[in-house]
Amino acid sequence: MIQLEGRNPVLEALKSDREIEKIILKKNISGKVVDEIINMANNQEIAVKRVHKNKIKNRSKTNNSQGVIALAEPEKIYSVKEIIDYSKKGQTPPKIILLDHLKDPHNFGAILRTAYASGVDGVIFPSDRAAGITPVVRKTAAGAIEYIKLARVANINYTIKKLKDNNIWIAGLELEAEDNYYDRNLSLPLGIVIGSEGTGLKKLVKENCDFLLKIPMKENINSLNVSVATGIVLYEIYRQCHQLNKE
Repeated sequence: MIQLEGRNPVLEALKSDREIEKIILKKNISGKVVDEIINMANNQEIAVKRVHKNKIKNRSKTNNSQGVIALAEPEKIYSVKEIIDYSKKGQTPPKIILLDHLKDPHNFGAILRTAYASGVDGVIFPSDRAAGITPVVRKTAAGAIEYIKLARVANINYTIKKLKDNNIWIAGLELEAEDNYYDRNLSLPLGIVIGSEGTGLKKLVKENCDFLLKIPMKENINSLNVSVATGIVLYEIYRQCHQLNKE
């Protein structure tokens, strides 16, 4: 069992197919979302336990549980093939994110949240030397982790080749790229590679991309937070894909 923390993450888990063993609430907390959590837990015959605020504070791994913790089964991890197959069934061309050794769990969670909101089909991340799925990732994703498809891989470059073999183009987000992100056609089947904080894309990963994209910035500002940069590009992709559908 894993631990989910926060009102929205727990509520979305109750709405999904995830199996939940128990919900722990801080004594005396109330509110619309808390009431909804309690009602849904009762309907699903899930035990709800009220505890002193110190107990829930000591149990929290995010330091921001909002007085709500759930013990649940781990999220489902898909294969790359399953994500590719799923992406081809959508009304718009496939859109898949690959994380090249992202380290910060807050960035990971924020990217999952934006990815789901902007219609990304799946997120692929490395099995080592990178942020894994932690309570902080789950909390920051604010429930989106229940719906976005995730794949864990040993080798990002091998995965890039697999996507290319399935006629998916690969674009890398890179500070030193020549093309601005809004000057390229992003409505095609696309895998978007996001580099790690500080170091960006690894050399071989960069070489394996079909093209690189940058976000133009004013002088004296040489980078954006990686989750913010990802969000900017994802919504340009969303805009282009939906504009194409309207035409």
